[in-house]
Amino acid sequence: MSDEDGVLAANEAFYAAFRARDIAAMDALWSRTKPVAVYHPGWPGIEGREEVMDSWYRILMVGNPPDIRPLEPTVILNGSTAVVFCTEDLGDDAAIATNTFVREGAGWRLTHHQAAGLPARAASGRKGRS
Repeated sequence: MSDEDGVLAANEAFYAAFRARDIAAMDALWSRTKPVAVYHPGWPGIEGREEVMDSWYRILMVGNPPDIRPLEPTVILNGSTAVVFCTEDLGDDAAIATNTFVREGAGWRLTHHQAAGLPARAASGRKGRS
């Protein structure tokens, strides 16, 4: 598997864990050796593995997460770091997301996720494209 394919597989695993509300799978996707941070829409920035995982617990296990699908993921590779830009299809809404991965062991692990809502016009123009 190429590095780009590995990153895309890790990115899809992130969204699959989100849709399944699988906190164990989500935990396994985040780096254990590098600093991590997350910026959920409407939340302040969160840093530190324990705090980031607590935020995912609150979203996946306590909250009501949407059925989210990544559209048009684009990978930028830079050695052992990769960034994926994509649109998040939220059904009637959409967001733009950036996911940063690092090579850790034999796989790719998240160090950063940031998502922000898209204006309604931009979201509707991307609907149905993948």
